[in-house]
Amino acid sequence: ADCPLSMYAAAGMTECKAEVTPSARNGHRVFSYTLESHTAAAFSIMNELRLERQLCDVTLRVKYSQLDAVDFVAHKVVLASSSPVFRAMFTNGLKECGMEVVPIEGIHPKVMGRLIEFAYTASISVGEKCVIHVMNGAVMYQIDSVVKACCDFLVQQLDPSNAIGIASFAEQIGCTELHQKAREYIYMNFSQVATQEEFFNLSHCQLVTLISRDELNVRCESEVFHACVEWVQYDRENRRLYVQALLQAVRCHSLTPLFLQRQLERFDWDAQSKDYLSQIFQDLTLHKPTKVTPLRAPKVPQLIYTAGGYFRQSLSYLEAFNPGSGAWLRLADLQVPRSGLAACVISGLLYAVGGRNNAPDGNMDSSMLDCYNPMNNRWLPCAPMSVPRNRIGVGVIDGMIYAVGGSHGCVHHNSVER
Repeated sequence: ADCPLSMYAAAGMTECKAEVTPSARNGHRVFSYTLESHTAAAFSIMNELRLERQLCDVTLRVKYSQLDAVDFVAHKVVLASSSPVFRAMFTNGLKECGMEVVPIEGIHPKVMGRLIEFAYTASISVGEKCVIHVMNGAVMYQIDSVVKACCDFLVQQLDPSNAIGIASFAEQIGCTELHQKAREYIYMNFSQVATQEEFFNLSHCQLVTLISRDELNVRCESEVFHACVEWVQYDRENRRLYVQALLQAVRCHSLTPLFLQRQLERFDWDAQSKDYLSQIFQDLTLHKPTKVTPLRAPKVPQLIYTAGGYFRQSLSYLEAFNPGSGAWLRLADLQVPRSGLAACVISGLLYAVGGRNNAPDGNMDSSMLDCYNPMNNRWLPCAPMSVPRNRIGVGVIDGMIYAVGGSHGCVHHNSVER
């Protein structure tokens, strides 16, 4: 308290904490002072010294060809403070401890320059074209904060065209977090990823591993089947040997008999593959009990849909309830209001069948069949039934919708159609 602080204020050092406390030993007051901006100011000065090549005690000679190299002068203590690799290099009795010029290999000079600048400024700017190179260098020198920043950036850049490449890169450098998030992106967006060049460059082992995952987010197993067929067709001469291994990984018992029949007619299968698919077709057609094939379990919310209904007149509402969040979501309206309709789901698509439009200007039973696609929040009309069916019952067998009973005016149907 007896020490004047005016000289610090005059110097612009106003970010400080000054406390006066009694000493535990003799009761005298003790002055404690902290300048919070000191560390940033000190590193700023050290960076100025680096740029002016003053007080530097090491030169990193980064080779980028057999004959060419770029020199970076720096302070060992600053490099050691930001990188465990540099710290070990300069403090553990290695030969580099006494070297004024240290040769560096395996990293591009531009990357090393940015990592050195980060050590002094705690700031780095990286474009999307070189982020992988910077991340690789940061992993090499164990600069974890830069690795994390690059990882976060790459996660934001994930799209169907690059997800497989980013996942492969992350696995190669041992970045578990990025590898996991890229894989999750691939599983969630499998149908889009399967149309990209990276997908067709997978090895057969990589493809089998991918399509074996329970987390694949597909509306129907036919999407996985078609992806494998396209992968084989991309280089049929060299890949036809792997057809059987791929078919074993596809969950063919989740396909419909009609789909399998069409695939058997469409492609020129080898004898072994044809026999395999034919046996599954027969098992499904006869509904023979088979070993239980686990269903895909993508990490997406499961929703309960309600369609139509009646309040003073028939309604066109479509809503979905998310049991996980406890919230209702209003979706695209039915094209024609209906009550007394039935619904079913096939391959992730919702079908609204029959019903009746009770309106102020008249009542009309419906033969309509409409399909709702949750991917684009749209209804599309399908082929209508042969007769209007109000208060209809529906069921699904082998991927086909069966319409049972219902009424048309005063007539109650005993007919069934699919």
